[in-house]
Amino acid sequence: MRSWLTYTAARLALFAGAFGVVYLFGARSWVALILAWVVSGLASYVLLSKWRDQMSASVVDWSKKREDRAVGTRLSGGAAREDEIQDELLETRGAEGAEAAPAEGTGAAEARN
Repeated sequence: MRSWLTYTAARLALFAGAFGVVYLFGARSWVALILAWVVSGLASYVLLSKWRDQMSASVVDWSKKREDRAVGTRLSGGAAREDEIQDELLETRGAEGAEAAPAEGTGAAEARN
């Protein structure tokens, strides 16, 4: 957040400085604004590249943190945990049923004989 504020403040300062210089050279009204915008844009591209890179990195970090806290991510994580629990329950029930099935099957066969 701090890098965003410093970069924005520097861009505004460059624009104000460029506007002052353009105004002193005689440009007025819309022409002064457009020239100041172009000059400050070119100057910030050259002079503020380090701060722009820092700001970009902080925005990417913020975006990743926000994505990790997103509801969809938490829901899919919870669904995966629920699936694991259900699979474990089915495995334990299957193991109990497999142990009980031969005993029932042999008892029914002996009762018929």
